[in-house]
Amino acid sequence: MNLYLFNDNDSAAVYGIGTYLNELTQALHGAADIHVHVVHLHSSRPKFEIEKTGKVENWHIPDVRYKSISQRSIQKMEDYFRNVVYLFQLHIKDTKDLIFHFNYNNCYDLAKELKAVFNCKTVAAVHFTKWQLQFNGNPNNLHTLKSKPKEQRNSLEQVIYTAYEYESFLYKEVDQVIVLSLYMQHILETEYQIDAAKISVIPNGLTEQGFQGIAGQARNDKDIKNLRAKWNLSSKEKIILFAGRLDTVKGLVFLIKAFREVLEKYPDCRLMIAGSSGNYDTFFQEAKDICTKITFTGLLEKEELYALYQIADAGIVPSLFETFGYVAVEMMMHGLPLVATATSGLNEVIDESCGLKIPLTVLPDKVEIDTNILAEKIVYLLQHPDEAKKMGQNGRKRYLKEYTSEVFRRNMLQFYTSLSTKC
Repeated sequence: MNLYLFNDNDSAAVYGIGTYLNELTQALHGAADIHVHVVHLHSSRPKFEIEKTGKVENWHIPDVRYKSISQRSIQKMEDYFRNVVYLFQLHIKDTKDLIFHFNYNNCYDLAKELKAVFNCKTVAAVHFTKWQLQFNGNPNNLHTLKSKPKEQRNSLEQVIYTAYEYESFLYKEVDQVIVLSLYMQHILETEYQIDAAKISVIPNGLTEQGFQGIAGQARNDKDIKNLRAKWNLSSKEKIILFAGRLDTVKGLVFLIKAFREVLEKYPDCRLMIAGSSGNYDTFFQEAKDICTKITFTGLLEKEELYALYQIADAGIVPSLFETFGYVAVEMMMHGLPLVATATSGLNEVIDESCGLKIPLTVLPDKVEIDTNILAEKIVYLLQHPDEAKKMGQNGRKRYLKEYTSEVFRRNMLQFYTSLSTKC
């Protein structure tokens, strides 16, 4: 089997999709009958290159460069994809059991061209949709947009609607669609009219690394002391940890508002915000009156982030929308008790044994979190350390049962094998 996984030079490659591709290539390592190729679209490299890392081939296909921004803005995606297909025709020598696996929603033209040229199977994994990110997962906004005549849409609405159309084209074009949760299966069936038989629900998996004990259990006191000293944390401070993109959809503004209330009951408490991207100014302004109690770490290497998990007292995932929730799985892997929103795919990742859930308020035009409830849940964990410890242990068990790299590997191998037999 020859498997081609598509990546892109996009911010998502640093976060969820990048993690997914790393986990998938690692999971497939050692599968003798699968030859893995990762295709990096719109690469920043100056020329087309194929390089081998272990058993994985990385194909770097550069973006088209123009002398001016105005020229670049009129570049048609289909022209770029046509060049990609041409390169594939030149360089793919083994065409037996070809599978092309897309991870971005703008690949409809590429999928169509590849199916026209090669005897292959095509797959699309749904990591996000444009309208869900823009509308914080609120389907009411999509329904309003779809019912609005084209001439009445503003420029942003037209961009979102066009993206929705192309997503729909892609899901209907490919042979199979992978979704990460039952929630997203429902969305594809109801909002995109995709047949359930064409959809496979395969949750993500995560390779275990950096785990040094379950939250609340004995750890190396010297290591903990050194980690706290590195971040200028006193021995008394309780650590509340957020990790992810600094984006509105991640609910960070609501978390900062709630943390202000937490400080009234627990003044020796610190909110650590690990991540980058997005609009820093929005969150800095929201936190300016309590900025001495909040640490913005910026984007961290995995080793640094996993070290923070070792000293945190609770992990907070206040997302307004998540197709899955890698961060929640990371926190469960490290045995952190969670406070999380009961939203979309995230609601399936976390159960009541390992996390306190917060309902979302879904209004016709927006989605909100009750910050009073969010603050209460955080305070509850701080006030009940024994229960928090048990929740962390349960989260660890849930990770081992549902979300390890081995579980992911079995599911993906079964999926590809089934697909390959139909080639």
